Amino acid sequence: MSDAVGIYISIPFCKAKCTFCNFASGAFGAERMPRYVDRLCEEMRAVRAGADRISASLGGSVDTVYFGGGTPSLLSATQFRQIFDALRGEFDVARDAEITLECAPGQLGDETLDELQRQGMNRISFGVQSFVDRESAAVGRLHTREQCEAEIARVRRAGVGEINLDLIAGLPHQTEESWKFSVDQAIASEVPHVSVYLLEVDEDSRLGREMLEQGTRYGAAAVPSEDDAAGWYEQACLTLDDAGVGQYEISNFARSGHRSRHNLKYWTRQPYLGFGVDAHSMLLTAEGAARFANTDDLETYLGVVVEGGPLRLFDSSQGVSSSSSFCSDVDHIGAEAAFEESLFLGLRLNEGVDLDRVRDQFGDAMLRAAMPALLEVQDAGLLELYSDRMRLTTRGRLVSNEVFSRLLIPSAA
Repeated sequence: MSDAVGIYISIPFCKAKCTFCNFASGAFGAERMPRYVDRLCEEMRAVRAGADRISASLGGSVDTVYFGGGTPSLLSATQFRQIFDALRGEFDVARDAEITLECAPGQLGDETLDELQRQGMNRISFGVQSFVDRESAAVGRLHTREQCEAEIARVRRAGVGEINLDLIAGLPHQTEESWKFSVDQAIASEVPHVSVYLLEVDEDSRLGREMLEQGTRYGAAAVPSEDDAAGWYEQACLTLDDAGVGQYEISNFARSGHRSRHNLKYWTRQPYLGFGVDAHSMLLTAEGAARFANTDDLETYLGVVVEGGPLRLFDSSQGVSSSSSFCSDVDHIGAEAAFEESLFLGLRLNEGVDLDRVRDQFGDAMLRAAMPALLEVQDAGLLELYSDRMRLTTRGRLVSNEVFSRLLIPSAA
């Protein structure tokens, strides 16, 4: 396992919030952006002291950086320069680091694109969701198919070849034919990476509340059935694979040599640090690992954090405190929890889990304890189990959360 750390930087600002979204993002006023960027930089400058307090390693270098959100491209060129200055002031960013920007089509200015490229950004992820204008508009997206195609061409002309397109199966008004059209358009664009998600409607989102009340706003009455959306997802897996865009993770597909290096860190339990609202981290420790997360409330993140608050670990404004004041926000991962994570996260990958590696890392006893649950899931047709490897079946990927819930170690359940 590499000791290089991945960096995730959360930018929660959006021009408009999608109707199905309940993430820690929104159409916050632009006047908050300067303070937010300042706060990100403060957090970065305090990270080493925070890591020392929990005896966690920051690794030797940074080899991936991912700007997510929200719509990070709404920041100005000057604000990105400030963030990169702070980032490089605290970390050794590798010359060949993968640096990704999430972006909504039509919301990346030329000046910002130029600055990001000067800073080493070499990968863009466009939140297309659908190439059918009616479907995009139904969930609050502001772009059209024409804009999506123009943006892909523009960033290519600028020299960015690593491009991902997000698609969502199950949007309001979507049909089998319109879904096939979106998948075919993604393939025709010849981008090297595509992410395919099933629509997940949070009950606290605008669309979720409307569906619960059996209303019609936001296209609630036109949301396809879960069975239909699952069938479209399965068809997309086959279509993309036939086009040379092979599935390597439940939601991710890539041409050869173009997998997301940053996202692979999550699924292979490599260390990563998150900065900003609702950002999560996992660092290695002598005992295993430590996981922690920032507040999901923007005002709390921007304001003064009280004793024991969610930003306590890396909050430079609070000064040095006793360990008891911040460890309550840190989840220390021992061997048993690490074993479970290795199964859950590894099974997201099409190649599955290397059982010999698991035995080498955790010993044979934990694997034997989990075997009854593994055999049960295998009998249900959700898991393929071999002497040296296990992986989800196609049906298992559709109900992966159910599979993972069955694989809790008996002593931890």
